[in-house]
Amino acid sequence: MEKYIQKQAYIRKYFLTLHHNAFIMENILPIHLQEIIFGSSESKVSKQISKLLKEGKIRKIAPRIYSSNFTEPVEEIVSRNLFQILGKLYPGAILSHRSAFEFKPTKAGHIFLTYTYTKKVTLAGITLRFLEGHKPIEGDNPISGELYASQKPRAFLENLQLSKNTGPTSKCLTLSEIEEKLEQIIRVNGKEEINKVRDSAKAIASKLKMEKEFKRLNKMISALLSTHTSKILSSPLAIARAFGAPYDPGRMKLFEELFRELQKQEFKNRPDRNTTAKSFRNFAFFESYFSNYIEGTVFEVDEAKQIIETNKPLAARNEDSHDVLGTYHIVSNRKEMSITPNTSDDFLTMLLYRHKILLSVRENKNPGLFKDKNNFAGNTAFVDINLVKGTLIQSFDFYKGLSHPFSKAAYMMFVMSEVHPFLDGNGRIARVMMNAELVKEGQSKIIIPTIYREDYMGALRRLTRQGDPDPYIRMLQRAHEFSENIFGDHMNEMQEYLIQTNAFLEHTEAKLKIITR
Repeated sequence: MEKYIQKQAYIRKYFLTLHHNAFIMENILPIHLQEIIFGSSESKVSKQISKLLKEGKIRKIAPRIYSSNFTEPVEEIVSRNLFQILGKLYPGAILSHRSAFEFKPTKAGHIFLTYTYTKKVTLAGITLRFLEGHKPIEGDNPISGELYASQKPRAFLENLQLSKNTGPTSKCLTLSEIEEKLEQIIRVNGKEEINKVRDSAKAIASKLKMEKEFKRLNKMISALLSTHTSKILSSPLAIARAFGAPYDPGRMKLFEELFRELQKQEFKNRPDRNTTAKSFRNFAFFESYFSNYIEGTVFEVDEAKQIIETNKPLAARNEDSHDVLGTYHIVSNRKEMSITPNTSDDFLTMLLYRHKILLSVRENKNPGLFKDKNNFAGNTAFVDINLVKGTLIQSFDFYKGLSHPFSKAAYMMFVMSEVHPFLDGNGRIARVMMNAELVKEGQSKIIIPTIYREDYMGALRRLTRQGDPDPYIRMLQRAHEFSENIFGDHMNEMQEYLIQTNAFLEHTEAKLKIITR
């Protein structure tokens, strides 16, 4: 509670500083240079405004409102200065209900305010919906002049009032939207924070005459915390939280974006040419070699061959050697690589099993267990430890909606890369899961060679940070075309082909060549 009070005090101080600075600017800046000028009952100001109007230095844009801006549409000027206008014209008004969360007009152009009366006012295309209600109380946040915004507990109570309208003309958010905002509080700041919101709402409910609304809010929060039946919840995000499988909604939007793009496109079938057991194992060797090289486990090709052929680690590099062996043991087993999940439970079980094999000797990395610490790549934070299972479960719905093996492979790999469910080995397990989708349908597996690493990582970052799936899909298509030509019963010949393509070089040294065979 102390931190909450401090935060509120900081917010008040911040806005008061802004208001003070705005007051200073208003008094220093010549009136004809101010973008927004308000009519005044003071004779001196009134005369000055009239003079400026006659001289064409300002224009009237609304009742009692003038502007020195002649270049932009009135709607844009009003929209940009809306809170300043409201604070001046309607002192004591409170940005309330859904507007206390959205801080902008609805799609229908409505802004909702609690005031001394109920009325509709149109202002430059914006409909101001004044609702009679209680004046500002302690904890409500000053915004501009004498305009306030409902504090969070008050806003939740307001949004649980009955509304005659629906959609963008309704004063209230939908129940699903309210539930998702409550779930977000739990997801970001934990149960303690949501209980603070509940306690504060309870404390102000009687003053605002919103006891019924508090009862609804209390049931909703209790359901989210699994202390009350979840049947009252409607949001999938909230229901998942109630059932103990909360997920990352931002990641789910990314997965949906990739899913939609994969659904739109047609992909070339590339049948696996490594049909013999020997050629399959040869491909698996280089698959293991490059998959580990990408992650920084660097061996000479001959060293990696020795590890695989002897099934023994190099004495000086026990754990690194086992990383190569673990990957190879999975990807060289056609039976194992032909297994793909049918249900979300299969998906989770398969991930844990394969991860256990992959990192069998790295006990400090919890092989076969989901991460217990959050992980990062630069400034990118992967899915929170409390949201891993739920996000994987939710992602499976899009997976089921895909049909082409390349689509499934591309989707699966990105999900694993984006969730990063393990302390280590995420990239390798992502590529294992990708290639299993291809083996299952008799398609060529995909290798990401050393020279293509930056293209691979760059495409992943582009999708993660910008939500653009196209470079990622094109990158994998090119890698698939390249990999289709890696085949044969003779490992040395396969290696020679890879040398010709520049596969072993760094991206600064050359470019990937695709040589059709």
